[in-house]
Amino acid sequence: MSVILGIDIGGTFVKGLVLKDNKSVFECEIPTQSGEKLADCVQTLAEKLVAGSGVKLSDIAGVGVCCPGVIDEDGALVRADNLKLKNYPLKSLLGQKLSLPVKVCNDANAAALGEAKFGAGKGYSDSVLVTLGTGVGGGIVIGGKLFEGNKKAGAEIGHMVIARGGRRCSCGRYGCFEAYCSARALTAKTKEVMRRNKSSKMWDYAEVDGRTAFECQNANHSAKKVVDWYLKHLACGVANIANIFRPQVIMIGGGVAAQGENLIKPLQTLVNKEIFAADYAPVEIKCASLGNRAGSFGAAALFL
Repeated sequence: MSVILGIDIGGTFVKGLVLKDNKSVFECEIPTQSGEKLADCVQTLAEKLVAGSGVKLSDIAGVGVCCPGVIDEDGALVRADNLKLKNYPLKSLLGQKLSLPVKVCNDANAAALGEAKFGAGKGYSDSVLVTLGTGVGGGIVIGGKLFEGNKKAGAEIGHMVIARGGRRCSCGRYGCFEAYCSARALTAKTKEVMRRNKSSKMWDYAEVDGRTAFECQNANHSAKKVVDWYLKHLACGVANIANIFRPQVIMIGGGVAAQGENLIKPLQTLVNKEIFAADYAPVEIKCASLGNRAGSFGAAALFL
């Protein structure tokens, strides 16, 4: 019997699961305590997971943890702005508190591994996850293993430039994938087009967000223009990833992925036209399937 705890540290909640024989048998979450209390918070959740699942400590092979920010090879948080931490030895502290083996990785990378092992990427050896949320993130799995680059600082696919000299990104560069394809960028473009077209059906929405243009596109020309603009840039970024890594599948996650086939079908058509040798080595585009549980599954998968 193999038992692993998978814990995902978010800005609002720390959530986790107990993986027993590759199946989640218990899940729970608690509010995040940022700053120096973070390790205590993770310890509390780990204890709840053990108590709630009824597993024995002696059966636990390890505790996998993922969190946002830059994490070094020793499992320390070099920089985690959302958690108000810098040079915080998370792995070392948890090892002492839990008396169990601990592994720590970036949350986007863990989500990619979770989807690869338990979600939409299951059955593929090479996959990439692209998450379209407040920013654009994701992770890369090659040969069933995470690719993280030098000092685990790689795989920042959101900061690949797709429009040289284009829109300013939160990182300070111009033209990043994130500056065009995040939900924030999609919302900003929607509002920009609405301001130029006061008769647009999109004005009927009380709250404008990343869903608005997609939901109006069949009945409104200006909404269709927004969707076409978004898909064009998304296809550019996805095609770049496909050409460099040539995975068998690229999975799309995050809030924008809720559009399902309205996003995936036209995106697949555009990517097929843009990638090199698409007929010889095709790349399938599909929606991620684990939602906000991907990080917890991926954290546990660090021990598989």
